[in-house]
Amino acid sequence: MKLDDRRSSANNAGTAAVTGRSREGRLIRPCHTETVRLTVARVGYITGRLALLILGIGAVALAACGSDRAATAVSETNNPPRQVRVATAAEAEVARTVTVTGTLAAEDQVILGAKVVGRVSEISVDLGSRVRKGQAIARIDPSDYRLRVNQAQAALQQARVRLGLPAEGGSDRVDPEKTALVRQAAAVLKEARQTHDRMVELWRRNLIAHAELDAAVSQLAVAEGRYQDAIEEARNRQAVLLQRRSELEIARQQLADAVIVSPMDGAVSERQASVGQYLAAGAPVATLVNIDPLRLRLAVPEREARAVRIGQAVKLTVEGDPTTYEGWVARLSPAIDEDNRTLLIEAEVRNAQGVLRPGSFAKAEIVVEAGQQIVTVPRDSITTFAGIEKVLTVAEGKVLEKRVRTGRRIGEAVEITEGVSLGDKVIVNPGNLVSGQAVTVVN
Repeated sequence: MKLDDRRSSANNAGTAAVTGRSREGRLIRPCHTETVRLTVARVGYITGRLALLILGIGAVALAACGSDRAATAVSETNNPPRQVRVATAAEAEVARTVTVTGTLAAEDQVILGAKVVGRVSEISVDLGSRVRKGQAIARIDPSDYRLRVNQAQAALQQARVRLGLPAEGGSDRVDPEKTALVRQAAAVLKEARQTHDRMVELWRRNLIAHAELDAAVSQLAVAEGRYQDAIEEARNRQAVLLQRRSELEIARQQLADAVIVSPMDGAVSERQASVGQYLAAGAPVATLVNIDPLRLRLAVPEREARAVRIGQAVKLTVEGDPTTYEGWVARLSPAIDEDNRTLLIEAEVRNAQGVLRPGSFAKAEIVVEAGQQIVTVPRDSITTFAGIEKVLTVAEGKVLEKRVRTGRRIGEAVEITEGVSLGDKVIVNPGNLVSGQAVTVVN
C-alpha cells in the first residue's frame, strides 16, 4: 500500500506540474503552442549537430585536396620533360599515279572443236598442258576419211581418161578440139559438107533429083549439130574433171581435219572430250588460252580518265604475290560507262614465265605523270585514333597535335597531302604523348 501510494503521489505531482489547476480547482490542459516549442527546440539541437558534422567533412576534403595539389606540384617538379626524336617533313619526287583494280584476262581464248564427225581415237593433252602452234591436240578415227580419199581419187582418174588425159597427172587443162569425141564429130561434119557440095554441083547439071539434094542438105545440118554437141560434151567432161578434183581435195581436207591441232601457243584450260567418245561436227574438245601477253582490264573513274593515255606505264600486283609486274596501256574505250561512270581500258602485261594467271584480281597503278613533288614524313610519326590521322610536333617545348591527310605509301615514308608543310618537325614514335606535354628534342 505504501508503495502504491507513493507512485500515485508522484504521478499526481507530475500531472499537476504539467497541467496545473485553476483557482476554482479545475484541471488546465497544456497548450498546443507549448508542445510545438518543445519540438522546435529538439529539431534545432539535431540540426546543429548535423551542421558540425558537415563542416568537419568539408575540412577533411579541403585538407585532402591541398595535399593532392602539393603532391602534384612535387611530382611535376621531380619529373623532367620527356625526351623525343623528331624528323623533318621532306620533299620527294615521285610519279603521279592513278590507282585502280581490275582483272587479268587471256589475250586469246579458243574452244577447239571437231570439224568432222567421228570417234575420238587419241587426246594428247590435259588440263594445264602447254601447247605450241600446230601441235596435235586430238585425233578422230581416220579410216572412213581415207576410204573417201581413195574413192575421190578414182573418180578423178576416170574423168581424166574420158577427156583423153593420162590417169595420173597434175594438169587438168585440155583443148576440146583435140578430144576424140570432137575429132570424130568434126570428121563426120567434113564428110557431110563434101557430100553437100557434090550434090549441089550435080543438081546444077540436072543429073540428080531435087530430093537427093535435100537429103544432102539435111545430112550436113545433122553433122553440124553433132559437132556442136561434141564440143559441149567435151566441155562438160572438163567441168566434171574439175569437180572430181575438188571432191578429192575435200576428201583430203576431211582426212586432215581428223587431226585437231592448236591454232596458237598457249595452255589448256579445260578438256571437254575423252577417247572413244563420238563427236558431232563442232563438238568441243578442249579450251586453249594464250597467256603471253595477258590483258589487264581496268575501270578508271571518270575524274581520272582524262589523264590516261595509250602507252603509259602500268605497275600491278596480284593477291598472294609480292612481285610488282609491269605493263603498258594498250587500248582505251571510246565511251564512259553510264552505270558506274568509269572508263574501261586494257593494258598489255608480259607473262613469258606463265606466273600470272587469267582471271586473277589485280591492283594497278597507272603512271600518268612523272616527277611530281610531294611532302613526306616517316611512317612511324603518324598515329591514328578513331579513324583520324595526326602527327605530333614540338612548339616552345610542348607537344602540339596536328591533323593530317595522307596519300601514297613510299617505302618507309608516307605522303602528306594536307596538314604538314615542307620543313616541319614531327615526333617519331610518339607513343602515349599528349598535346601540351613538356618534351625535349634529343636529335
